[in-house]
Amino acid sequence: MSDIEGTINSYEAVCKITNSKPHEHIMRVLKKEKEVIEMTKEEGLEDRDKMYLDLAGNKHLMNDKRFTDDDMEVLYKTLKNNTYVTTLDLRYNEVTDKGAQWLAKLIEETPALIELNVMCNNIEGDGGEHLAAALHKNETLRILRLNGNKMGNKGGMCFAQALQISTTLEALDLGDTDMKTESIVALAAVLHYNRTLKALNINRPLLFTQQEEPTNHFARMLKVNKTLEELHMQKYDMRDFGATMLAEQLKHNFHLTYLNLSCNRITRDGTKELAKLLKENTPLKVLDLGFNRLENDGAKYLAEALGTYNVNLTTLVIGSNNIEGEGLCAIADCMKINNSLTNVYIWGNILEESACIAFANLIETGRLKKENTDVQPYVVDGVTSLCELNHHIRRQYYYTHTFGGDVSKKTIRT
Repeated sequence: MSDIEGTINSYEAVCKITNSKPHEHIMRVLKKEKEVIEMTKEEGLEDRDKMYLDLAGNKHLMNDKRFTDDDMEVLYKTLKNNTYVTTLDLRYNEVTDKGAQWLAKLIEETPALIELNVMCNNIEGDGGEHLAAALHKNETLRILRLNGNKMGNKGGMCFAQALQISTTLEALDLGDTDMKTESIVALAAVLHYNRTLKALNINRPLLFTQQEEPTNHFARMLKVNKTLEELHMQKYDMRDFGATMLAEQLKHNFHLTYLNLSCNRITRDGTKELAKLLKENTPLKVLDLGFNRLENDGAKYLAEALGTYNVNLTTLVIGSNNIEGEGLCAIADCMKINNSLTNVYIWGNILEESACIAFANLIETGRLKKENTDVQPYVVDGVTSLCELNHHIRRQYYYTHTFGGDVSKKTIRT
């Protein structure tokens, strides 16, 4: 099937063969796609030859029943020979290891699937093993999101093995999957040699050590890895020693552009080493240090590096770091010198009036655009203050549902 009509007919035929009632939400999504295509033809626009099949279970206004393992069997039989659906979004449903087996078969046999999102389901170790094994044979999948599935060490080790074989996967999300030290170290070891993975999320592993061995392994990997561009190491219980190891090895890395170290225990000492990294003017464009403990000294170290040496960083996140007016003013002052830094996020710090005035001036002069920060100035009784905006950092994931059908790297708001 290479069009929407064939996809609808195939789904209805599979439901008939399996004695399953067609799911109302799936039919609604497919018919909506058909209407859009018909409208496109009427307007004389170019036909869409690829589809993003959005079956996320957290849209309760559209669907009050989440998908289960039985639905995965029907989807597999519908999409296994389908060349029209290239992105399948099944996040926030009730898929377990049994349903993961059907998804694994789909990964093995699909001729066109580029992205699969099954984050926040109920897939555990056995299901993770099946999905990882399917990557050994797959030649199309570029993005796999498994965030929030409790696959543990078993799943992590299986995906480390899969990365030794897979030559197409570009983005892998294993955050909040309860991996432990062994699987984190295994992933780091494999990435010494993997030449295709560009984005990796390994947030919140379960680490029972204060020696920071997993961080050390990833730091050494980053010294030699030549393809990874985006790395998320949030909630690692990382301290200054871990931040120092990363900074020292990243001086030799000329490919990483996005580093997320938020929600750790980095203080001014670790920030001083990261500032030295920024002085080296590496290709790093996004640095997320939110929810650490930088304080004034850490902010001033960053400001010195950005104001004097760095011309590559475009986004800095330092929210909720106990930074007072002195440190925030230093960041604001460095932006008057540094022209490359366009996005700064500071909410959650101690916003003294001096800092409020400094950032208000940046926004009023246009140096800092409103959509590129998370604060907005206002004045009451002659006193300038800042309020919070619902603007957050845009994570640079490899995203595929571009309606033109091209696979391109985009930034998405999270």
